[in-house]
Amino acid sequence: MKTIQLNIDNALQSVSLEAIKALDKAGADALAKVQEGTGAGNDFLGWVELPGELTTAELDDIKATADGLRRDCEAVVAIGIGGSYLGAKAVIEALSDTFEASRPAEMGNPKVLFAGQNISEDYLYELQRYLSDKKFGIIVISKSGTTTEPAIAFRLLKAQLEAQIGVEEARKRIVAITDARRGALRQLATEEGYKTFVIADNVGGRFSVLTPVGLLPIAVAGHDIHALVEGARQMQQATATAGADNISQLYAQTRNALYRAGKKVEILVNYNPKLHYFAEWWKQLYGESEGKDKKGIFPAAVDNSTDLHSMGQWIQDGERTIFETVITVVEQAHEVVIPTDEANLDGLNYIAGKRVDEVNKMAELGTRIAHVDGGVPNLLITLPALKEVYLGQLIYFFEKGCGISGYILDVNPFNQPGVEDYKRNMFALLAKPGYEKETEAIRARLNK
Repeated sequence: MKTIQLNIDNALQSVSLEAIKALDKAGADALAKVQEGTGAGNDFLGWVELPGELTTAELDDIKATADGLRRDCEAVVAIGIGGSYLGAKAVIEALSDTFEASRPAEMGNPKVLFAGQNISEDYLYELQRYLSDKKFGIIVISKSGTTTEPAIAFRLLKAQLEAQIGVEEARKRIVAITDARRGALRQLATEEGYKTFVIADNVGGRFSVLTPVGLLPIAVAGHDIHALVEGARQMQQATATAGADNISQLYAQTRNALYRAGKKVEILVNYNPKLHYFAEWWKQLYGESEGKDKKGIFPAAVDNSTDLHSMGQWIQDGERTIFETVITVVEQAHEVVIPTDEANLDGLNYIAGKRVDEVNKMAELGTRIAHVDGGVPNLLITLPALKEVYLGQLIYFFEKGCGISGYILDVNPFNQPGVEDYKRNMFALLAKPGYEKETEAIRARLNK
């Protein structure tokens, strides 16, 4: 069985193997907290055993719902924010044709679009304009149904869908993924008779990609959710026991050893643009899990070789507070060979006959060598191919590593208290009922 691999050799010039091994006990203890549910935030550990617990019947129900939306729609809008959008977006982008956006909308193979991940008026206007002559459906994802960004998008798109096809037909094209019993969206879904899936109380948003939150939009896009979950199940088994062969534990210990050695920023690097949104998902996973108590590695990302022509200078010669985790993809889905040109005005005949991927791999290797020589330690994750099973492995690898790393760092990896601060200010500025005192205080502050 092929599986993803982790190599830390190019980190060892900045932190010794002994320093990493010195965290063996801390890593094993952290893993035990994740596995046994004995650490802070243990009421949000439902994701740990999830891949092995998902039944074929549950996955088939998700796929059947997706097939219904695919049959009836030219476009399906997934409404959600944070973990309710990034995981699905990451997997869909990684598995889809790069130019999917330019494909005409068609029944049976709908475009999967996203809303509720911002409050841009232009974005919502242009989305509604695009959908105005389309047969579309909605997947609305919200535990409460009152989170501002998705609630605005759902109010607008629900009204548009009902106006275009009627209330009764709209009910058949709206799927709600929400709380099992309570909340505004649960109440509405029950009243309207929407098909629903449950967001489990013990799975936080950023760990929810392997629940219906991520699996339904991924299935609507036409990808194999059974294989995705199988890959995660394989990694669940491979990382359940502490030891040198547990790559999630090794990753967590290595990045914490680097952090203690002064490496405060981790840059996730890819050499395939299809992984751009995977990095966005990873940034939320680690940023929201570890950025607490004035601690935490700052997660950043670059898309190479593109960003070698923008961020490359800083990474090579800037402040030495960074390390890189590079994702390399072994097999490409397609083959393109560079042709010979008789005039050779561009000077490229020395690589004529080579695959483009060979050139890309040499750019990757040359960059890793240059960055290591420049004092930037590198971790290397090898992904056999951009296929569902390996993405499932990668998702679970990072999730498990995140839980272990957060506990080594001595923070609660499963809460996000800082996320609420902007909301209180926004509600006060908008004079939301119940925020009268906050509204008065913030207006007084702004009028000074």
